Amino acid sequence: MPDIIKLLPDSIANQIAAGEVIQRPASVVKELLENSIDAGSASIRLIIKDAGKTSIQIIDDGSGMSETDARMAFERHATSKIRSANDLFCIRTMGFRGEALASIAAIAHVELITRPPHDDVATRIIIEGSEVKKLEKVQAMPGTSLTIKNLFYNVPARRKFLKSDPVELKHILDEFHRVVLANPDIFFSLHHNGNEIYHLPKANLRQRITGVMGKQFSEKLIPVSEETEVATFSGFIGKPESAKKSQGEQFLFVNKRFIKSNYLNHSVRSAYEDLIPRDVFPPYFLFFDIDPANIDINVHPTKTEIKFEDERMIYNYLRVALKHSLGQYSLMPMLDFSIDHNFNTRFSGQMGSGGHTATPDRPSRDDFSPVEGNRPPKQAVKGWEDIYKGLQQSPAVEGGQMEAVRTLQSEAFQITLDESLGMGKTSGKEPYQLHNSYIIHHVKSGMMVIDQQAAHERILYEQYLDTLSSGEYRSQKELFPRTVELEPSKAEVLKSILSGVNALGFEMEHFGHNTFIINGTPPSLDSSVSVEEVIDRMVTQYIMHLEFELGIEDNLARSVAISAGIKKGKRLEKEEMVSLIDLLFACRMPEKCPSGRKCFIIYELDDIAWRFMH
Repeated sequence: MPDIIKLLPDSIANQIAAGEVIQRPASVVKELLENSIDAGSASIRLIIKDAGKTSIQIIDDGSGMSETDARMAFERHATSKIRSANDLFCIRTMGFRGEALASIAAIAHVELITRPPHDDVATRIIIEGSEVKKLEKVQAMPGTSLTIKNLFYNVPARRKFLKSDPVELKHILDEFHRVVLANPDIFFSLHHNGNEIYHLPKANLRQRITGVMGKQFSEKLIPVSEETEVATFSGFIGKPESAKKSQGEQFLFVNKRFIKSNYLNHSVRSAYEDLIPRDVFPPYFLFFDIDPANIDINVHPTKTEIKFEDERMIYNYLRVALKHSLGQYSLMPMLDFSIDHNFNTRFSGQMGSGGHTATPDRPSRDDFSPVEGNRPPKQAVKGWEDIYKGLQQSPAVEGGQMEAVRTLQSEAFQITLDESLGMGKTSGKEPYQLHNSYIIHHVKSGMMVIDQQAAHERILYEQYLDTLSSGEYRSQKELFPRTVELEPSKAEVLKSILSGVNALGFEMEHFGHNTFIINGTPPSLDSSVSVEEVIDRMVTQYIMHLEFELGIEDNLARSVAISAGIKKGKRLEKEEMVSLIDLLFACRMPEKCPSGRKCFIIYELDDIAWRFMH
């Protein structure tokens, strides 16, 4: 039988390796930035064109390379970072495998110009598909300039599956953020298609965070500093009120290397327990300094996964460190988000010892006896009838105003059936708002509960889609122009979709750098929410939806609807509830909001009766 196993040529082996290491333009950016940092650079400039599809250029003032090193750098497994297997357990550099440049050179056109400070001339190398096309001496400044053009030019299948420019730019910005936040002592700049997006001078960590995330971030930060026998924890976490429903401002670094760890993310969230609802995410920028011998970073090609010698101990230390910082600096009171405040307000003056509120379903600590199986003594339930006496007339506080509490005796709950009623038609009874979040609506088969936020988002979504398709929009002029300043990455996205945003009824123009002037807004915007907040949320939602490749019109309509819709907790007048119900059932798809959540659920009378019997 003839031999069938052959050694692959280096060009093919490099392309296979590139499939693991280089997945998109952002992968190239990550590898080149890390190489510049390892070279001891004090200044790094990133210049990209067409979201990295056309070209990516890194210019640094690092140590540079000799002619021999410059040529060797593009060979597989050629590295200056390690010499023996033992070096894998004391790695402090970003790179160490020696795969990145060889992988990049296999699938792109590469130009390298590099010069060590002690040399008089630089070396220039041009490589295409792992083949050296030119090697010569040129004049250049000390440091390295590396240009990557036509990524995946010889792997058409991979190039075809690249996403749109906004999506690829988002991934590049994500990698850029991770590197610049970990290295505030280095100057960074980022240019895209000739526009400077970031200009980040050397600074401390707080200044670097505000430079990346926006000036408004500075006042949201709480410092973290804790030293233990296994690791040193430092950085910043956000105040509880800065938590958002969207993710993207959560960063964990181990020895300045960005990592992903659901386990440690859970540790951070557990430190915020009782301070924030479960469906929001606090921002954090946390750095762990750990002995490299106690971790293994050689787990994944992207080096974003790390194995710890004792992950459980790191989890507990991190949680304690964050709780200590929150306790020292946070003025946020401990809140129980499970409490129905509309129901318990009238009992706010009935306090047990230790500041615990005594309510019908939550007696104070003193009401319980440590004996008799922890059953409440007689005095705990004495006079329970008085608690409910007059409940129908009890006041509840909502937005600083007093209003009557709806009870089972209220007109809203006196259900009468009319078999002629259809979906969305009233029975003559007024709709009723529950917890300022849901609308109780009577239908012929029983009772409908409408999620006011989801319903309004569906209404706005279809209205905005119709506006974009027809080109007919209305705008409400501002009495005085407003300005809004966004973080650089969001400003870049808003500039790219500004014409579409204005087609929805906004009147906005770019004022320079990251600032925009607002001269008008759509009449459908909730007047109780600031326009600046709506725009920031809109851009955030747009970025979140980029991966779904919805198309700019659908994405815009969806993003503006989600950001501008009324939120849970907003009190509605009867006329507003009736109008919302009518508009919802005039929609083409009233069942689901743009995010896929149900807009309403129906409780059949038979189901309700069954619940009372079981």
